[in-house]
Amino acid sequence: MVWTLANGTALSICVSSSTSSQHASHKPSAFRRPERISRVTFFDLPQWRSLPSNKKTVDVTLSVAKSKNHDEQVVSASSSETPQQTSTTATDAADGFLVPGVMETVAGLSFDEQEDIPEDPETIAEKIQTLKEQNENLRSRLAQTEASGKIVPLPGDGQRIYELDSYLKPYREHLDYRFEQYRKRRELIDKYEGGLEAFSRGYEKMGFTKSVDGITYREWAPGAKSASLIGDFNNWNPNADVMTRNEFGVWEIFLPNNVDGSPAIPHGSRVKIHMDTPSGYKDCIPAWIKFAVQAPGEIPYNGIYYDPPPEEKYEFKFPRPPKPASLRIYEAHVGMSSTEPKINSYVNFRDEVLPRIKKLGYNAVQLMAIQEHAYYASFGYHVTNFFAVSSRCGTPDDLKSLIDRAHELGLIVLMDIVHSHASNNVLDGLNMFDGTDSHYFHSGARGYHWVWDSRLFNYGEWEVLRFLLSNARWWIEEYKFDGFRYDGVTSMMYTHHGLQVGFTGNYNEYFGLATDVDAVNYLMLANDMIHALYPNAITVGEDVSGMPTFCIPVADGGVGFDYRLHMAVADKWIELLSKKQDEDWLMGDIVYTLTNRRWKEKCVAYAESHDQALVGDKTIAFWLMDKDMYDFMALDGPSTPVIDRGIALHKMIRLITMGLGGEGYLNFMGNEFGHPEWIDFPRSDQHLPDGKFVPGNNNSFDKCRRRFDLGDADYLKYHWLQNFDREMQLLEQQYGFMTSEHQYVSRKDDSDKVIVFERGDLVFVFNFHWEKSFPDYRIGCVKPGKYKIALDSDAKEFGGFQRLEKEAAFFTQEGWFDERPHSFLVYTPCRTVVVYALVE
Repeated sequence: MVWTLANGTALSICVSSSTSSQHASHKPSAFRRPERISRVTFFDLPQWRSLPSNKKTVDVTLSVAKSKNHDEQVVSASSSETPQQTSTTATDAADGFLVPGVMETVAGLSFDEQEDIPEDPETIAEKIQTLKEQNENLRSRLAQTEASGKIVPLPGDGQRIYELDSYLKPYREHLDYRFEQYRKRRELIDKYEGGLEAFSRGYEKMGFTKSVDGITYREWAPGAKSASLIGDFNNWNPNADVMTRNEFGVWEIFLPNNVDGSPAIPHGSRVKIHMDTPSGYKDCIPAWIKFAVQAPGEIPYNGIYYDPPPEEKYEFKFPRPPKPASLRIYEAHVGMSSTEPKINSYVNFRDEVLPRIKKLGYNAVQLMAIQEHAYYASFGYHVTNFFAVSSRCGTPDDLKSLIDRAHELGLIVLMDIVHSHASNNVLDGLNMFDGTDSHYFHSGARGYHWVWDSRLFNYGEWEVLRFLLSNARWWIEEYKFDGFRYDGVTSMMYTHHGLQVGFTGNYNEYFGLATDVDAVNYLMLANDMIHALYPNAITVGEDVSGMPTFCIPVADGGVGFDYRLHMAVADKWIELLSKKQDEDWLMGDIVYTLTNRRWKEKCVAYAESHDQALVGDKTIAFWLMDKDMYDFMALDGPSTPVIDRGIALHKMIRLITMGLGGEGYLNFMGNEFGHPEWIDFPRSDQHLPDGKFVPGNNNSFDKCRRRFDLGDADYLKYHWLQNFDREMQLLEQQYGFMTSEHQYVSRKDDSDKVIVFERGDLVFVFNFHWEKSFPDYRIGCVKPGKYKIALDSDAKEFGGFQRLEKEAAFFTQEGWFDERPHSFLVYTPCRTVVVYALVE
């Protein structure tokens, strides 16, 4: 066979085939083999497209290696200046074939078939049209799968952790066992699944997958006795489309296209799987469903077959931004991001909120509650459908447009992903999916989180690993997320889930019988997969325990996260604000909490997150100013000592957290300007089984929104706080102090209530004293020269008293002070922070 192409060169082609008696192929007989379907994927396609038009003739040589599970065959192609006859070598010619028209995806179909091709023009035209449809499907897959062809390198020796932390050596037996279990798991995946790259593409086999000939649906449900696919497309008839089961408990059915070529399941159809299970007959939303909705007046969700026509599919236009050196994260919940009392949409967030985030100086947005969750008030943490976007806010294509717009603005987008537990729902979640409680989860008490009222995954189960790894990759591939914040990691890593346990830092707490090695191995697999296939992707783990090696690469023996959330910081601020008077604040205690993190393990610090904003708790602004916020925040009205103190400390707390707390910083939306009150999701009255009555809020959205208008109003004091927060972000953007290796705390004075530290070329001076200001106050520094004021919380535009001259210059003097070789004199007003920058 010879192709003459407008653009052509050497490329590799991967042909995947599967054997299923239910696949009823409608391809012309010249192009197919009996009972066999194939999938063709190009590698190095962008390079091929970039070549000049030279009318090369491509000599395609098929070399088909039959794999054990018939999943992968490799076909090579080379370019030649002279036409050559295609030659095929294979142990079993029926194991694969090359679709002649695949080259048309980039070069317009122009080929001479020397055998088996009828000469009738109408027949040829029909075949060409069929091939074009196939190639359109291939083009779509290529656009979505940027990591195709990559491999995940084999793990290293896992020994470098002992060089980084000698205190780990007494726990070598546990850590070496952990790494060995990970290495063995990787070997098994390589042996039986073709590697971690292929294993993490489970969404290409499981759930609904579409081919030119029809739709295949597969579901892992080993406990089910029988299964059938039901939905609008077959009038919910459980006898119409009965599925077959393989030896691994995977149920499957193929639905060929209708006679007119339309799909058997129309876009937007409701679908479920009907099963006879040990606990009775049940109808479930497919586990790998990509979209689910709740019909008006109904409680359970319905799975939706989501496959819009090409003209309705969103196509990404903008590349991912470069990976930032330091993370300045704006944590956001799309649903509650409107100023109005309603559920906001992806589209409105895209158009209204993203530009605000960019203007505020953040370089990353972290989206909560993206995975579908039946219970809105769970904040998105009780996930029911792991591959589906939350339908409350719009469609999958709406979310894609949001992420693309963020990339256009230069913002990376992190997803708050939940793999630590799953909703307890039986009707629309994974719980009891196949009629057993040990399907995706541990059985019995080990599989139930008694505080969260949710199910806990069995990370040692092969198909659970496939499901979760593929889920993480799906969100990166399909929606172009730039990374994840993994929720509830502490609960995953320990069998006690961190409940009723006070971590003291003793290494015995991390490496013992309470550690869930299977869960840690899963996290290692996930991080290894993500970082190998997407080198610029970022993973952040929510771990309160402080487990050593958490942010060390997997190959070195670590768990592999890029950052750990520095959760102790927020707890410290709440402790100080709720339990201690200003005069009782200890400067050394504050500095210790902020700097108490592991060497070579990066942290994302935050003064408060969404947790502190929930009803039942208080934000920092509310702890500081409480009810006075309702009456004394107008610029043209009176103030109170409570408001003055609150505004001053709000700024100081946030900047010292960013300055000392880690290599990244996080803020929950609205807290940058001291959002008043709390978050209260709409809820009705509840009568609990124990007889208790829990009053609701009449399903009101009034407290489930963000009043951005308050921060924007230049006649309100919230505007001062918003201005200061923006300047904080811009200061870090300009100087990059969070990632500077130079960090030194030179003063922690409990008498003066002063903290002085250096980070990069900046010197930070915090005066927490409630009434004392200090003129001619000497502060040490490491670098000599001229310093200027880079940021002053006492400036008028931040609600301060303008006690410093903005353009003043400060010159260092020789001589040791506070163990620094140089020093200079400053005036430090009470309850202020001033940042001094070295002038080059």
